Amino acid sequence: MKKHDNLIAGQWVSHGNYQENRNPSDITDVIGLYTHGDAAAVDDAVAAAQAARAGWAAATPQARHDLLEKTGRALAERAEEIGRLLSREEGKTLAEGIGETMRAAQVFKFFAGEALRQTGDLTPSVRPDIDVEITREPVGVVGLITPWNFPIAIPAWKIAPALAYGNCVVMKPAELTPGCAHVIAEILHDSGCPAGVFNLVMGRGSAVGEAIVTHPGIDAVSFTGSAATGGHIAETCGRLRKKVQLEMGGKNPMVVLDDADLSVAVPACLNGTFFSTGQRCTASSRLIVTEGIHDAFVAELTRQMRALRVGDALDPATQIGPVVDGRQLQSNLDYVALARDEAQEVIGGDRLELAQQGFYQAPALFLGTTNAMRINREEIFGPCGSVIRVADFDEALAVANDTEFGLSAGICTSSLRAARDFRRRVQAGMVMVNLPTAGVDYHVPFGGRKGSSFGPREQGRYAAEFYTTVKTSYVFAG
Repeated sequence: MKKHDNLIAGQWVSHGNYQENRNPSDITDVIGLYTHGDAAAVDDAVAAAQAARAGWAAATPQARHDLLEKTGRALAERAEEIGRLLSREEGKTLAEGIGETMRAAQVFKFFAGEALRQTGDLTPSVRPDIDVEITREPVGVVGLITPWNFPIAIPAWKIAPALAYGNCVVMKPAELTPGCAHVIAEILHDSGCPAGVFNLVMGRGSAVGEAIVTHPGIDAVSFTGSAATGGHIAETCGRLRKKVQLEMGGKNPMVVLDDADLSVAVPACLNGTFFSTGQRCTASSRLIVTEGIHDAFVAELTRQMRALRVGDALDPATQIGPVVDGRQLQSNLDYVALARDEAQEVIGGDRLELAQQGFYQAPALFLGTTNAMRINREEIFGPCGSVIRVADFDEALAVANDTEFGLSAGICTSSLRAARDFRRRVQAGMVMVNLPTAGVDYHVPFGGRKGSSFGPREQGRYAAEFYTTVKTSYVFAG
């Protein structure tokens, strides 16, 4: 069984304590053994990053471009191989795994271009004979903590801008999905990344993650994960005066109005609610449907949901893969049990026993629910959707906004006026019209409001707001 080590100061370093990475589609399939670091490993990684920071900050835009372009090209060339690894360790279908790998490649290539497009401002002072120059500089050493549900795309959209803008990185991937992050580390290393510029420390959040957040040599922290952990990180970084960027959870609404086209609305809701096994922070977990279309919508969505094929992520016929692990599956099943008490009717949601021993669950639809129920207040993070019946657009909008989260929101309608009003008034960072709430582009900002996000946006040119700091220089020309 191959062992995989941490990357620190350009060297592969074992910290012992190798943990198995198992396939949720077939728990007898061990993908590999991955070392677990500790606070001492983080100390070493931060020291390496600090030693490399001046050189990388001074590197030419061309040098940064070439590293990121080469990394993106390698990811694209190996997309099928890496996508298969992703599907084995996370449980996405093979098509989704390959697609996510290609997205990671696109992210690296985009920020390769951004490395060449860094600009500033030159403006006259309000005082005579003085020029004012406004430039952006790297923050320094950035700690990146990434989740298991997008194990290559989210690391890519944190690593690429960090390096493009001249920062050094200490990264901790999720314990459940270290394989994809390790592949990125290998590619960066093989592509000529200078020693210490990128460091990978795998391990537990309570050990490695906490050490990254509290380390005095880490200047900024970018985290994607649970709201509870994000809140702790925000408090810690505030106390230590570190720059922080958080992407946490969602309880995303999809509004379906009476004038919606069912041939558009149902596939959008099916995709947003159940694909990727519902393990997306942008998933459509609350389906808010007006009275006139409610019954027809529920009937068609139920028919299409029941037809979804649940199975091994690597089987080309599979549409819904397994839940990521036993703990997450049990959490999902607990919510299904709660829904049987709260909702009027529960369709599906049972654990499935298939030929291979894995963490399989049938998609679940909760009918006759209200927005006050726990199943509509708390993020489930599984293939579960609730239907909330409302009278009209105004009630739908009010229900959509009645949540502590504000990541993504959608509406299905043929009315331009309703779509325009919804886009303006819904309290979410991203709005989709006649599209699933999940599914975003890599060249535009990603993020939400309220309890979903904190700090500057991720992705696109807006990433510069987090990964750089602004300097204003005054020059007397007299």
